[in-house]
Amino acid sequence: SILEAVTDCVHAGRPVPFVLYWGKGPRVWLDAHDTTCLDYLGALVRRIGAVYSPGASIKLIFTDTHATLNGHPAHEIEEYFGDVEVAARQRGFDACWLGEVVFNAEAVGAIDRIDEEAPGETIRKLGLAATKWFRGEGTPEAGAERYFRMNMIEKRAVQHAFPNAIFITFNGSEYRCLFPERMPIFYMYSLRRGMSVKPWFLPAPRIAAAQ
Repeated sequence: SILEAVTDCVHAGRPVPFVLYWGKGPRVWLDAHDTTCLDYLGALVRRIGAVYSPGASIKLIFTDTHATLNGHPAHEIEEYFGDVEVAARQRGFDACWLGEVVFNAEAVGAIDRIDEEAPGETIRKLGLAATKWFRGEGTPEAGAERYFRMNMIEKRAVQHAFPNAIFITFNGSEYRCLFPERMPIFYMYSLRRGMSVKPWFLPAPRIAAAQ
């Protein structure tokens, strides 16, 4: 649970670690929605630091694997995530790529290959999302199925890489099966209270990465 994870950090006197997926939508560049979300995460860190001196840490996991599945060109993925990483590090956050997390976990045999049955309602919701964002090979329905299977591997890689962290998501609990099983999940808004739309899916005029 989150309480147990925080208690362990307090006993050890270390920062409370949070990790979260950061995805890729149609935009190639950083915009105000992205930086607003990063600032919202920063506010969480500041609130924790105000009551617990070791504070908290944030690590973004860039979902390059999902972006590739959705048909985004490699150079656009690199450009967007590169801009977000600059803005994230300016705020004291860390970042890594999901593809590397999976590669490292597979290299040490840390991912068990247990087939999980895809809940029908989850596949239906993923299929609806795919009709909006999927531009890869095949049908949106097939893309949603591949996305689910990828997540079953990736969630195991993430919990191997960050066993003591709390997993942040902007999704609702109906997607719990996509998240690491052995990590506590913190469901939070994305840009402000009452808003859970992922910032990378929101269009806005381009701004500079450094502010």
